Amino acid sequence: MDTTPAPSRGPHFLAPYAVRPDASRGRLIAEAEPSSRSPFQRDRDRVIHCAAFRRLKYKTQVFVYHEGDYYRTRLTHSLEVAQIARSIARELALNEDLAEALALAHDLGHPPFGHAGEDALNHAMQPHGGFDHNAQSLRVVTQLETRYAAFDGLNLTWETLEGLAKHNGPLHRPPAYIADYCVRHDLELDTWPSAEAQVAALSDDIAYNNHDLDDGLRAGLFATEDLREVPLVGEMLAAVERAHPGLARDRLIHETIRRVINAMVNDLVGESRRRLKEAAPASADTVRRHGAPLIGFSVAMRRNDRAIKDFLFAHMYRHYRVNRMTSKARRLVGDLFRLLVSEPNCLPPDWQRAAGPPDSEQTARLVADYIAGMTDRFAHEEHRRLFDLQATG
Repeated sequence: MDTTPAPSRGPHFLAPYAVRPDASRGRLIAEAEPSSRSPFQRDRDRVIHCAAFRRLKYKTQVFVYHEGDYYRTRLTHSLEVAQIARSIARELALNEDLAEALALAHDLGHPPFGHAGEDALNHAMQPHGGFDHNAQSLRVVTQLETRYAAFDGLNLTWETLEGLAKHNGPLHRPPAYIADYCVRHDLELDTWPSAEAQVAALSDDIAYNNHDLDDGLRAGLFATEDLREVPLVGEMLAAVERAHPGLARDRLIHETIRRVINAMVNDLVGESRRRLKEAAPASADTVRRHGAPLIGFSVAMRRNDRAIKDFLFAHMYRHYRVNRMTSKARRLVGDLFRLLVSEPNCLPPDWQRAAGPPDSEQTARLVADYIAGMTDRFAHEEHRRLFDLQATG
């Protein structure tokens, strides 16, 4: 398969199947669009300037924020996803601004402490419909951000909201908030998302696989020798060693990860070009109605991707050091939820005013929003203030 990038045709060239800014379905609350920026550039800028985006700096990817300055957080992860998504979108003549906006916004709903925090909130919220970080991301950008005078949320375009809600594919059983939102603003949950949203979703996959390999190596959870039998990674490691004998360990790691990312991106571009050529979609709506994703890895790269995930699951996500932090994080989030739902008078004044009676669904939903918006650091301090008799404030 030829994966050689096509010649650059400039930043304004869009393929017929790309989402066109002049054909956007607009915003729920109508706004005049400036001539200086496209609607999707405005979406990107609103995401970057929102409070939830800033808080990603102190939210866990795998390691808790205080374990080391080098490790990825949700913020650095989102920036890496955006870089990969923008590069792929340009190669496929897609709308780079939309792909970037989606990449930057995709983790806005993640609670503190990564998947441990999400698991704890989901368990606590089971009587009230559970907790889902994708639904929470939509909730953040359509309701919880309160920056603008004319509306709650960020009033993003239909295309950006669609990509956030269903970037992994059609939602036949959507989380409650997504279903409720679609009653007043139909995001067509039974179709595939735009090609730009599909790019953002797979860029997320590429980014977290590779930065988790990088972080795991640097944290000493596994060694470079452990990677030799991992498909693709072992091949790239050996190639770097042949090309640069005696290379220092840090450079060896970086060069190997760089080559793995490059191989995955090139495969994605090549396979997606093949699918797009075969399907010949005439518009972005044709992509949505195609019935299957048009952006994707080849069969061989899907196997490599699965092998990397399996390796990380066994050697990183279930490492005893990560397990210990995960266990503590689940208990901390569970403690906060139970206390605040039963005693909403312990919430800050602005949140108290929006709460319902103790143990009610209204209060549980509010407390979930409150905890989901916390950084790791704030959650830890809030737990200390609420449970340590020596703490004040």
